[in-house]
Amino acid sequence: MSALFPHPAAGAVNHVLRSAPLALERLRRHAGLTAAFHVGPFTVAFTVQTTGEVAAAMPGAVRDLDVRISPFLLPRLAAQEEAAFRAIEMEGDMELAQEVSFLARNLTWDVEEDLSRLVGDIAAHRMVQGARELGGWARDAALRVGQGAAEYWTEESPLIASRVKVEGFVRDVAELRDGVERLGKRMELLAGRAPRRV
Repeated sequence: MSALFPHPAAGAVNHVLRSAPLALERLRRHAGLTAAFHVGPFTVAFTVQTTGEVAAAMPGAVRDLDVRISPFLLPRLAAQEEAAFRAIEMEGDMELAQEVSFLARNLTWDVEEDLSRLVGDIAAHRMVQGARELGGWARDAALRVGQGAAEYWTEESPLIASRVKVEGFVRDVAELRDGVERLGKRMELLAGRAPRRV
């Protein structure tokens, strides 16, 4: 695990927190507690301050909450995918965990507002709009690739059975079983009618 990130990470978190006074109020109740976030090999730990803001945790500080996030979840978390939030592992103080989970789902960074201070309102709006369109295009492309792969693997080079084929197979097996049972009953009837040899 790498060394803890220095103060710029806490500054970035605080910048987002300050834009939502309710978030600061909610975190203020957990003043003095430390949460460590593990993303792949990287770890960043913050201690909640009495103001509701966070500061980089002191080395060796007791961690009240450990949050483990797979790097593969990051794009899904950025897209606010609910299933991705449920895949985050949390251990420790459950009240703090609930607060972190709530803030992660509901607190957003107004990128456009911050960009407008650097490049102006119109340029910031266009940049954010372009990023959203690119993100939408990437999601659509991933969906089309997935659908194409599924079609290829079920139709062209069948490594995976399609739902229709599986349902057909199950139906055929049921019909075969019924046929075997009917044949068995007929054989029993025929065996009962056959004359016995003495």
